[in-house]
Amino acid sequence: MGKIVWLASYPKSGNTWMRTFMHNLMRNPKEAYDINKITDLSTGDSVISWYQPLLVKPWQEWTAQEIADVRWQAQRNIVASQPDNIFVKTHNAMVEYLGKPLIHMDWTAAAIYIVRNPLDVCISLADHYGVTIDEAIRIMANRGTVTQGSERVIYEVHTSWSNHTMSWTQQPHPGLHVVRYEDMLHRPASAFRNVCNFLRLTPPKERLENAIQLSSFDSLKKQEANKGFRERSQKSESFFRVGKSGQWREVLSQEQVDRVIENHKEQMQRFRYWPL
Repeated sequence: MGKIVWLASYPKSGNTWMRTFMHNLMRNPKEAYDINKITDLSTGDSVISWYQPLLVKPWQEWTAQEIADVRWQAQRNIVASQPDNIFVKTHNAMVEYLGKPLIHMDWTAAAIYIVRNPLDVCISLADHYGVTIDEAIRIMANRGTVTQGSERVIYEVHTSWSNHTMSWTQQPHPGLHVVRYEDMLHRPASAFRNVCNFLRLTPPKERLENAIQLSSFDSLKKQEANKGFRERSQKSESFFRVGKSGQWREVLSQEQVDRVIENHKEQMQRFRYWPL
């Protein structure tokens, strides 16, 4: 039995891109790996099926505390489902909630944290949630942000963008690798090679380049257009929307830019998103 390698990020920061890359790298297909099968080598810590055997009543009757109380067991079951380490997507902050950790170190081998400029995140988040950009900016500043559960997933504790980012990255650790979305976009060979090095993988140059190409935004968007993507929000026309950095310069007002910076300046500075 292995342990969990967390693929962690605030929502709309490149987590799906990273999972797709991992599948294309590990499976080395000739054509892009099906985006609707990126659960083949990974799962999510909020997937409701990990909790249903532990809370044997309708999901609508589960309390937040009951979920928190069995989270340790759910993560243990994730680990037990595979003989080796397993990639697990999470949008949870690395904090305690209702007296229990959201991320249990007992079952953790390592973590890759993907960070993206909050000035761009707020645009993608607004589209994903079907809200205005002003509302998305408010959500990202709220340390109390917790999502609602559904028939597919349990609630997630996002807190604020700054708190989320800080919770995962404030303590450097040999078992933690931090990668910027912007580096994945503009310096993919270096960014993804560093991810491989962290995981102690040594793919040949050709295999790495193939995985990067098959996981490109154009490839993902083309797949979604042809066959749809099951993780797309019903409030959004597409999951893979624009796939670039710096969109905020054309979309956000100066007042909105100032508000995001005011809310997140310290963490933005840490990751070279500020000064602009």
